Amino acid sequence: MFIRHTQFGSVEASAIMDAGKRAIRAVPPAFPLDATVAVNPFLGQTGQDFTSAGIRLLRSAGVSLTMTGSHYEAEIAAGRITDEDLAAALETSSAAKKPGRLEQLKELAKHECPMPKAAPTVADLAAAISGIDWPSIIEKTIGLWASGYFDRGQALWSCAPGQQAFTAWRSWASRDLTPEIAGLTGFCAHVSQAPDTSEQAILKASDRLKVNPQAAEILFHRLIMDLGGWAQHARWLLWRAEQEGTCDGTLGDLLAIRLLWEDALLNRYPEIEGQWEATLELYSAPLAPRRIQVGYEILQDAAERAYLRGLSANLAGAAPQAEERPILQAAFCIDVRSEVFRRALEGQSQGIETLGFAGFFGLPVSHRDHGSDVAESHLPVLLKPALDSNSHGSADSEKTTRIKARAVRALGRFRQAAVSSFAYVEAAGLVYAGKLLKETLGFAERGASCSPAPKLYPALSADQKAATAATILKAMSLTSNFARSVLLVGHGANMRNNPHQSAYQCGACGGHSGEVSARLLATLLNDADTRAGLSAHGIVLPSDTRFVAALHDTTTDEVALFDSDCAGTKDEMECLRNWLLRAGAEARAERAVRLPGASAVSVADRALDWSQIRPEWGLSGCAAFIAAPRHLTAGASLDGRAFLHSYDWQSDADLKTLELIMTAPVVVASWISLQYYGSTVAPDVFGSGNKLIHNVVGGIGVVEGNGGRLRPGLSWQAVHDGERLAHAPLRLSVMIEAPEEAILSILGKHPEVRDLFENGWLHLFTLKDGLVSKRYRPGGQWSEEQSVDLAA
Repeated sequence: MFIRHTQFGSVEASAIMDAGKRAIRAVPPAFPLDATVAVNPFLGQTGQDFTSAGIRLLRSAGVSLTMTGSHYEAEIAAGRITDEDLAAALETSSAAKKPGRLEQLKELAKHECPMPKAAPTVADLAAAISGIDWPSIIEKTIGLWASGYFDRGQALWSCAPGQQAFTAWRSWASRDLTPEIAGLTGFCAHVSQAPDTSEQAILKASDRLKVNPQAAEILFHRLIMDLGGWAQHARWLLWRAEQEGTCDGTLGDLLAIRLLWEDALLNRYPEIEGQWEATLELYSAPLAPRRIQVGYEILQDAAERAYLRGLSANLAGAAPQAEERPILQAAFCIDVRSEVFRRALEGQSQGIETLGFAGFFGLPVSHRDHGSDVAESHLPVLLKPALDSNSHGSADSEKTTRIKARAVRALGRFRQAAVSSFAYVEAAGLVYAGKLLKETLGFAERGASCSPAPKLYPALSADQKAATAATILKAMSLTSNFARSVLLVGHGANMRNNPHQSAYQCGACGGHSGEVSARLLATLLNDADTRAGLSAHGIVLPSDTRFVAALHDTTTDEVALFDSDCAGTKDEMECLRNWLLRAGAEARAERAVRLPGASAVSVADRALDWSQIRPEWGLSGCAAFIAAPRHLTAGASLDGRAFLHSYDWQSDADLKTLELIMTAPVVVASWISLQYYGSTVAPDVFGSGNKLIHNVVGGIGVVEGNGGRLRPGLSWQAVHDGERLAHAPLRLSVMIEAPEEAILSILGKHPEVRDLFENGWLHLFTLKDGLVSKRYRPGGQWSEEQSVDLAA
């Protein structure tokens, strides 16, 4: 597609549009608040090596992918990064501009790199010459329109429902006098005279701005990044559409909007044309690293080697696996918060064994809760639902629940309406005094939901039940030596007054708690048809084995048992509850050390405190992913920093389980790790800012203050305790006990996973006999890692 009366020919126009498509793909999606999940902010750059991506993001977003020199200097001075770590990182670096000696590398840490600045836009150049803050004006006016256009039910009035974004914005902007009042004369007419479609507008504006195909991609990426979370929300719309087999052009519309602003400003300030042409050359320039950037990346690698050294020394090593029947088996989500509780629970008895598995427990369900017809995807966002379930109860209970929900919604609308909101505050203010006092003093109710047991609908046949159960048990590496009681522990997080609450829930359950998945699997594995059919799949369940669903509240470290869903003796359940209570107390005591102002006694109360900005640390500190039998890590304190997935490669002949682990849990863990990384090293772009001044917009995200850019990512309080970083920005170290050839075969089948390791976004290691054995190197090579006898 191309525009008539432009300097572009069809080939050049096609190249410009292709550059726009690539720029759109360079932006990560941001999921709405009702089901927020961690997203890799560098998702669009994983096809590039870490260094090149860093240069690109410096130009397009004004961020660095490493910490400042003072950070590394402090780590070296404290002895956390040793000369051995620095020397190893320096030796393995292939960068042409790397320091020649260790002393030169350490000297680089003492030199602060100037604050990164993105390549200028026309708005930046116009602001410099006019004294008018055009970037801020653009941010606020687009933000004001976008907050209404993208609203998901928070606003009482809808803005242009059903219209495409570009059309809706043109209608809005052609009547908005804010730009003209600020000094951009004729902007409304400029918008009215713009082409009708975003594709035509992109080409026409690019023509006037003299954008060539070589500069287009980075420039377009720069303009899209200027829009912050609005662009990332639009990218989510495209993500969702593509999952459903369709397409969405909203992000292209936003690019057109931003280009029209650039065009208008260049027309208003023709004296900056020379500066703009020189800037276009910067956008076209090759991505070449500077010496200090190379040095910082080597220092970052040294910091990650320092963590690996400590982790290797801390692992318990190849302890013999117990052969007698366990008293209790408990399968937890691989979430790093489970590691602390698992270790505490195992300490209650030598007969307790824990396992790690993705928190959706292998059931890709779309679930409808009690009294609701809203379908929630309880599975990783990388997957599509394949099963349907609901927690619908009796007709009377459903009717009562729905009536209550409608009453609450009606009251909420009444409270927000333009006129009634004032009368409501005057008339009902005192009614809320008791509730406010109760929550302030920590007396609010908490606990797991009381929804009816979820059920699959339509129900599976006997053969389907057995096949599904066998697949899940094999993926969990749980096919023999079953205990009498097997806990299936999902996790959730209780907290108050937190718009990002869903981000603390189970990421493998799509930002929901793991209760539904755990209860569904327990019901499936206790089913008579399932148990009868498992033997055909080579799995024999003892007749006295019972599966019990549970929910671990990661904020309070309390565990709720759904033992009413299955049959079990009272004495067994009482013993199990006592173990869980004691384990919870130990886990709270360990977590309290890291939480500012918390104690072992008070840490659980943070879940009820509506003023608490840090109810828990979430996944802050995550640094490793270990797929291996539990006996290799049992007994080692991993400080709640490792994702632990149970895996026995010797029982995985067809490598199906290894493939599943590397293409789903590892990828999800990388999204989590890199989101924390991005929110720490570049909080102004990839973080959501100060939680104290957040305002929810449209039910999709937050802004700081009363408007402007939507802020995706983690708040500063989620990675910083007020005095120092609570999250050490490290790329994830993935450690798998499996032959190197098996791992390479999986990487060969999944290039998007291989890119994560090939391009330096993650580290990959093999384990052998309890030792860190080999490190993956670009090009599908393995290098020997200096072995530390972990069992010594």
